[in-house]
Amino acid sequence: MLRHLLQRSLDLVIVLFGISVIVFLMIRLIPGDAVAIMLGANTEVTPERIAAMRGALGLDRPLLEQYWVWLSHAVRGDFGTSIWTGRPVMQEIAAQIWPTLQLTLFSLVLGAGLAIPLGCLMAHWRGGRADLVLRVGAIAGLTIPSFWLGIVMLITVATLAPSFASLGYVPFSEDPLGNLQRLLLPAIALALPILANLSRLVRTAMLDALGQDYIRTARAKGLGERAVLYRHALRNALIPFVTSVGIMTGYLLGGAIVVEQVFSIPGLGRLILGAIAERNYPLVQATILVVTVGFVLVNALVDFAYALIDPRLRAA
Repeated sequence: MLRHLLQRSLDLVIVLFGISVIVFLMIRLIPGDAVAIMLGANTEVTPERIAAMRGALGLDRPLLEQYWVWLSHAVRGDFGTSIWTGRPVMQEIAAQIWPTLQLTLFSLVLGAGLAIPLGCLMAHWRGGRADLVLRVGAIAGLTIPSFWLGIVMLITVATLAPSFASLGYVPFSEDPLGNLQRLLLPAIALALPILANLSRLVRTAMLDALGQDYIRTARAKGLGERAVLYRHALRNALIPFVTSVGIMTGYLLGGAIVVEQVFSIPGLGRLILGAIAERNYPLVQATILVVTVGFVLVNALVDFAYALIDPRLRAA
């Protein structure tokens, strides 16, 4: 088990290094010049001012040197200052990361929490009308874009219940009920594809587990169907489920960027889009890196959990 953890930790370091290179180069490939945009509205722009600004931002150095300076500061937690506000970018991220984290966690609990019983019921009712209806509903849930569902729910709620607060964000510490009320619709919009995907996965894994010899043995011993379903089959069916939850978390972080715009939630999505539009290099790099590292760390935790669930992996 210790060897497995060390190997995965080394893989994690390599992946994070690769991500830092990709994020750095990707930002440089965005069309447009940050200095030209910053000075564009000023009528007294001169080549000397542009050169001075470029030097102050370090954009006149070779690309490799820029990357080394950025990486050496980043490993110490210093991602520089925002070009437009002059504040440390980590302060700007810290101010807007909580709505995104709360929305992601809310959606994950909603989608994954409902997927387990729904998948079990689909497996229990396999081949029946209820199974068919749920499978068709799951396929529909996979094909509906979260932003479109969010807009439809927003219009519907605004028409039928105008007093229901569905836009914006208030911290949970200030108004718990208002906080949950405002996050309910975006969480449903994000959770539906997760629920559809994971419930189908649980159904397939449960059907596979129910066909194994140890299930037949359990039934031969006289165990009830409920005990066979939830005590024996579900444990093995959770192995692919846990792996998929890590991947779904990355999907949620990406989907939250768009859904936050629909529901006017001041999270990382709005921060990233604004930073890209302003060519705010330090903020874009730090925000994308934080989101990506979060996704990688969640998958690493899932990998460790996978090893705990499956004894064969610990022995490998």
